[in-house]
This record gives sequence, structure tokens and C-alpha cells, in this order.
Amino acid sequence: MNVAMMSRTALMAAVTAVAAQITIPLPFSPVPFTMQVLAVILSGLLLGPRYGALSQAIYVLVGAVGVPVFAGFAGGLGIVLGPTGGYLLSYPLAAAIAGLAAHAARNAPRRQALLVSVAAGTGALAVIYAVGASWLAVQSGLPLPVALAQGVIPFVPLDLVKVALAALVATAAAPAIAPARA
Repeated sequence: MNVAMMSRTALMAAVTAVAAQITIPLPFSPVPFTMQVLAVILSGLLLGPRYGALSQAIYVLVGAVGVPVFAGFAGGLGIVLGPTGGYLLSYPLAAAIAGLAAHAARNAPRRQALLVSVAAGTGALAVIYAVGASWLAVQSGLPLPVALAQGVIPFVPLDLVKVALAALVATAAAPAIAPARA
């Protein structure tokens, strides 16, 4: 890994930490609305599967050791192992899935790049939802339909907007940063 890629990987971990602080608690759900999904998917689309996943693993590990990078300036292993920890634990895999479209985002014609990026971002979002809602159900003792109602359904419309925004940003920015990729 070269210095430029190390910097980009660290930067995307930091962007995720900042995105986590844009938080709106929901009274009916233990899962807050944040901008993390945008950062997770963007990290994959810009960095590719390996470094996108690494950026998110760094984010989760930094938070797990107690640095307050999670939503609401929280940190610690208790957050990772708590009811919303499944969402956090899904981020490296989700970034890797989004990263499968990184080549298209850099090199394909714009329309194709957008379509492939949105498709990969939607797949990444599905992983976040599957792992997060399953973990929420187990940790909270909720039936899966209730966990889906609290941890997935209210978020779908805005998260799809975040996926589209990440795809737009990636297809605009990825070609400009491609020459420095390792």
C-alpha cells in the first residue's frame, strides 16, 4: 500500500466518524438516523473492495477501543456488542461489496458507472440491513419483523438517496484519483 492509499483509507475512516455525528434519534427505534451509510458506500466505491473494507474496519476498531467515533460521540466495545453493533460490524463487508463497482466508477462511461455503482451500493445497503437487523433482533430479543420495522423500514427511502449520492460523488471523483491508486 502506498502513502496515497494509506491516506485515503484513513481519510474514509475519518469521514465515516464525522458522518456518524450527523445523528437524528428516532423515538420508536434504538437505531438513529445517521449519514454513515453514505460514507461506507462511498469508501468502497472510491477505494475498491480491499481498501474500502480496511477503512471501515479501522473505523470500527477505533470505536471499539473507546474513541468516541460512533453516533452521538459514543465509543467502546459495549456499542459494538450492543443492539446496534450489527450495523457497525457490517460496514467492512458492505464497503467491500460497494467496492466491486470501483473499477466501473473509475473507467466506465458515466451512465454505466452510475448504474453499476448504484447496484453495488444497493447490495452493500442490503448487507448492512441484513446483518444489522439480525443483530438487533438477537441482542434486543425482538422478533425479526419488529427488528425490521425498527431498524430497516424507516431508513430505506433516505438510505437509497444516500446510495445514489455516493454513486454520483464516486463517478465524479474516482477518475480524478485513479492514477494514484495502488
